[in-house]
Amino acid sequence: MFNPQFQKLGDILVHESFLDQAQLDQALERQKTTKEKLGKLLIRMGMITESDLVKVYALQLGHPAVYEEDLMKVDAQIINIIPEDFAYENMVLILGRSESTIVVAMEDPEDLGTVDAIEKLTSLKVEVVVAGESALEVAVEYHYGKIRQTDEVDAALSSIQVFSGDEEDAGLVDLSKQDIAEEDAPFVKLVNLILIEAIKERSTDVHVEPQSHVVNIRIRIDGVLQKIMTPPISSLSGITTRIKILSNLDIAERRLPQDGRMSIRMGDREIDVRVSVLPTVHGEKIVMRLLDKGGFNLDLTTLGFHIEDLNTFGRWIRQPYGMIVISGPTGSGKSTTLYASLKEIKSEGTNITTVEDPVEYQMDGISQVQMREKIGLTFGSTLRSILRQDPDILLIGEVRDAETADIAIKFALTGHLVFTTVHANDAPSTITRLIDIGVPPFLVGSSVNLVMAQRLVRTICKNCKEEYTPSKTELVRLGLEAGKQKYFHGKGCVQCRQTGYRGRSGIFEMLEMRQNIRKLVFENANQEVIREKAIEQGMVSLREAGISKLKEGSTTFEEVLRSTVEDF
Repeated sequence: MFNPQFQKLGDILVHESFLDQAQLDQALERQKTTKEKLGKLLIRMGMITESDLVKVYALQLGHPAVYEEDLMKVDAQIINIIPEDFAYENMVLILGRSESTIVVAMEDPEDLGTVDAIEKLTSLKVEVVVAGESALEVAVEYHYGKIRQTDEVDAALSSIQVFSGDEEDAGLVDLSKQDIAEEDAPFVKLVNLILIEAIKERSTDVHVEPQSHVVNIRIRIDGVLQKIMTPPISSLSGITTRIKILSNLDIAERRLPQDGRMSIRMGDREIDVRVSVLPTVHGEKIVMRLLDKGGFNLDLTTLGFHIEDLNTFGRWIRQPYGMIVISGPTGSGKSTTLYASLKEIKSEGTNITTVEDPVEYQMDGISQVQMREKIGLTFGSTLRSILRQDPDILLIGEVRDAETADIAIKFALTGHLVFTTVHANDAPSTITRLIDIGVPPFLVGSSVNLVMAQRLVRTICKNCKEEYTPSKTELVRLGLEAGKQKYFHGKGCVQCRQTGYRGRSGIFEMLEMRQNIRKLVFENANQEVIREKAIEQGMVSLREAGISKLKEGSTTFEEVLRSTVEDF
């Protein structure tokens, strides 16, 4: 009779049909060279999974098996019985306890030294269950990470200040410290928790989305929305009322869209929050955009430029006059690139002025003007006044109408260097967009020096980066072939919220307005003709720039496909 507790691991795997004898022999032969444990070697060779190994290990040692799904369900109140440092060092996790015993998940139940240490630490008898190495790592990071976050939140709640959003007020009032009705206190705390989580996770937007039975709270991290909580639909009224009070909006109006703002201070950080309320069939949806008003600390070398593109861009932003236009959708990093450019070229000898709505970064050494349409401070009126301020370099937050475009063009044609942004899909279509706004082709061709389209792709988390074999479909979709090229992805960890990504990098499409391109613009050629000529002169498309990032191992197939369209 086959008794697994008296058999070798390889024999049990063959007996239980997890692999055949030929595969076992192959692994044993390789083990002579690698000196690895057989189980880990078989997993690395792709012959078995970690779950298979846990099942067989449990049979061999006579201990129960436990898998990742159950490891994630542990009661948070008992986790701290074992200190965090000990749990990480020995990779163990408490699953339960009684008056005299404690149930501990371990990869190696025969590690008697660790078992003895736990018994001395807790004064309880240890019952061991078997778990996989990576499942334990994920669970330990998840549970102890939540404990750390709770401690951080408690500390943050005592320091967060949320201010009224009336731009006309000279003296802001800290509404979080005002007397609050007892029935409203939970919603004050909930809104503060949402904002703290968003700020801590480097989020750019917070979405409060009412559904039929719950409210989805999602935050945008590195350009992608992630759900952080789902309070019941009964909480919607309290959440929206609290946010409206902070944003100086009408709490009685629930039928029409509203826009407002507030400010948040956490320690020495100040974040400007733009609030948009939109009525939906299930209630009011709220989107809050977070803008960190702290000093700008990025430069061109950290945005993701390849060295050739960086040299090209650096050459054009140092020209004495003309226009630099950066295009892309909302959240594609246009403002960040503009400010990195100003940081690169500012000096005591130049007068730099910006006109923005809103001012996204505050930078010393330049004059920044915030639009206030309620009092008539618009792009048009401000730009006409700035002409009398003797500017050398002008940044216009966005060209969105014919009046702003006309003034920007005139600045560029009269000896000023102008930076601005336009919402367009790529570099050639940006020229079409300017003409569509109302700028004559001959003025576009005469004034614009460089058009640059850009996108942000998420970068692979360095903590969980691993080599990856793409599918045939992925290779075909990007026009690539299988070969010696290595590709990577992130398997997911606590540091990246199990997404496999942390941080973003830019990809760029630069259209230099050389003589042959200017001639096409003068002739009002369509964007496809301009694109073909630009590619002939060396323009790299957004898709090609994304593939370059993929090959250098900083992003994934998924991100390139998500952020760019196929070149036709």
